[in-house]
Amino acid sequence: MLTYDGKIVLITGASGGIGSHLARAYAKEGARVVLVDKRTSNGQAIAEEIADEGGHAQFFATDLGSPDQIEQLFKWIQQEYGTLHILINNAGFGIWKSPYELTVEEWDHVLNVNLRGTFLCSREAAKRMRVTGGGRIVNISSTRARMSEPSGEAYAASKGGITAITHALAVSLGQDGITVNCISPGWIENGDYGELRQIDHDQHPAGRVGRPDDVVRACMYLTAPDNDFVTGADIVVDGGMTRKMIYEH
Repeated sequence: MLTYDGKIVLITGASGGIGSHLARAYAKEGARVVLVDKRTSNGQAIAEEIADEGGHAQFFATDLGSPDQIEQLFKWIQQEYGTLHILINNAGFGIWKSPYELTVEEWDHVLNVNLRGTFLCSREAAKRMRVTGGGRIVNISSTRARMSEPSGEAYAASKGGITAITHALAVSLGQDGITVNCISPGWIENGDYGELRQIDHDQHPAGRVGRPDDVVRACMYLTAPDNDFVTGADIVVDGGMTRKMIYEH
């Protein structure tokens, strides 16, 4: 029997990158996957690819910066499936501008999609999960919640908030049988892996740059049906980079 046979899994930001890999992986394990993204054509195409391969997937276009659209998404899930077992809050984006130039509107856009969207989706999912025996929520944060390059203030703040809200939700929702965990990826290459330089790999203690499947495996672990003891955790998937001291030689 497939691990996620018949489970309803909602994945945000599923029209590309890590999200699309997650969608395909859960569908292969028997889940009924709901792909959510603002980019309609990409998301619909991936859902159709999954269906063509024998899986079950549907796409629902949603702007996670809009509370009204999030509410409509979960109303549709209730009507279509009647419940929800797993939510993966994967959607997120950044605006890379100097803090001297970043506008209030740009700051709010990043925080509203990445952080507020994560909270609102988690709350709506939990409302459904609590009446059917619980569920699993996984938030995709980033190692940029811990370390930064210049001009990433809004993105870092949103990811730091996601890491923090993970343990807050874990405590609040635990009594309802809902686990809430976080994954913080480092460099996960979504493009042409073969084009990476050797130095790109060598700077990682693990000896290579990450792949989307590295995040998929962590997510599968956290959402496993019998894994009800791990909650409030943040799994760093970065090949050891955030543990490496770097000096000029």
